[in-house]
Amino acid sequence: MGIKIFLLVIFFAVMVGVGIYSRRHARSVDGFVLGGRSVGPWLTAFAYGTSYFSAVVFVGYAGQFGWKYGIASTWIGIGNAVLGSLLAWVVLGRRTKVMTQHLGSKTMPDFFGQRYDSKALKITASLIVFVFLIPYTASVYNGLSRLFGMAFNIPYSWCVIAMAVFTALYVILGGYMATAINDFIQGIIMLIGIVAVIAAVLSGQGGFMNAISEMAQIPSDVAVTQGQPGAFTSFFGPDPINLLGVVVLTSLGTWGLPQMIGKFYAIRDEKSINTGTVISTLFAVVVSGGCYFLGGFGRLFDSPEIYDGTGVIVYDSIIPYMLSSLPDILIGIVVVLVLSASMSTLSSLVLTSSSTLTLDLLKDNVVKNMSEKKQIVTMQILIVFFLVVSVVIALDPPTFIAQLMGISWGALAGAFLAPFLYGLYWKRVTKAGVWAGFLVGTGLTVSNMFIGYIESSINAGAAAMVAGLIVVPVVSILTPGPEKKRVDEIFECYNEKVTITRKRSLE
Repeated sequence: MGIKIFLLVIFFAVMVGVGIYSRRHARSVDGFVLGGRSVGPWLTAFAYGTSYFSAVVFVGYAGQFGWKYGIASTWIGIGNAVLGSLLAWVVLGRRTKVMTQHLGSKTMPDFFGQRYDSKALKITASLIVFVFLIPYTASVYNGLSRLFGMAFNIPYSWCVIAMAVFTALYVILGGYMATAINDFIQGIIMLIGIVAVIAAVLSGQGGFMNAISEMAQIPSDVAVTQGQPGAFTSFFGPDPINLLGVVVLTSLGTWGLPQMIGKFYAIRDEKSINTGTVISTLFAVVVSGGCYFLGGFGRLFDSPEIYDGTGVIVYDSIIPYMLSSLPDILIGIVVVLVLSASMSTLSSLVLTSSSTLTLDLLKDNVVKNMSEKKQIVTMQILIVFFLVVSVVIALDPPTFIAQLMGISWGALAGAFLAPFLYGLYWKRVTKAGVWAGFLVGTGLTVSNMFIGYIESSINAGAAAMVAGLIVVPVVSILTPGPEKKRVDEIFECYNEKVTITRKRSLE
């Protein structure tokens, strides 16, 4: 217990220390929200990766989908690395940086307002961000609490409140730069921790080959595997269609999440894009691939401890139970690992939500002539408000972690992915097309919550994203195009001439 408490004290002290150190970067709105748009490749890449993966992945998704799909759940991690990290940086990184800087937009709703010349779109987008980031935040708390309960026997409510307080401290003190530096430190912990935990768990099962052999001998449930022998060690697992839905939601979803896209706004230069692409992809391979690979062995730990009183499996308990037999030092590392992942995600969420509400909703709409200092103070107050609301919801979460995250990601990415992606590449996108994208993304996700015509909220989220990619261009083609002169001026930023070295280009 002494070792675990010591690790936690050191962890929290470093986080707050970074917040104090970063105060000088948070004296302007641009500095508080985007770190002055001068964040280097390592900090940006780690900020992207740690905002991507939290206790939701490590505890919720790895446990649930590892149990359902076995070793094939590793494909989710591979999809996260290739589609959610590598292609996201290649397709969105450079264009996002160039166009948002040209438009002077600091948030995703601000981008919609500037790009499509619509204040109504900006306000609507900011409301969507605020409403649907809350269930995601609640899911982050929930996953963390189960590990704390296993390691310390600490009540859930204490875990939630302590995490919220420390996150508020360093985000309010240092803004984006504090979160970026802390994300880097937390990312290093995550990389080391996940490798150590996988090695320890497999060692406890007699090594990798023995663990695979035991998994292959698990009796097949006909309802799950359709009688396929050794389904949980097969290449695509027992249910490849639903597995694909999870890959799409958790990978393509990052392309439309404001807390992820915001990292591209803050990139410093061309080198940062190239280096950041490689770093974030490798980070995702190790962390996400490692989490799902570990979860794939969940059925080896089938025990009464992972079921509720009615005999229904509690997916969120699988990973904590797997880790409960590890040595104290490793449990301490795991707790700090998941705490790192969760606090980095949480800090990104609250900063995104507070900046969006302040800059896109309150400024010039509710409060006229809002000074720079007043904007920063308002964002700091809203950070506290957002954390309090999410804590209240987290203390009585309505459903499993994966479902909470599926609803949040489905609505946000379903609404924003297509309008944002097409807005960077295609001049013909219209306001009507964007409104249609917003309506389809949020409408499909919310209606499915109440009606349930798509059984899984994960698949509903994936369907919302795909539907948006179809609806936005179709509606844009069928409606009058935007003003050509204005759109040409916006896209002119891509044609600006720059001087580069021969090392960067053969032209």
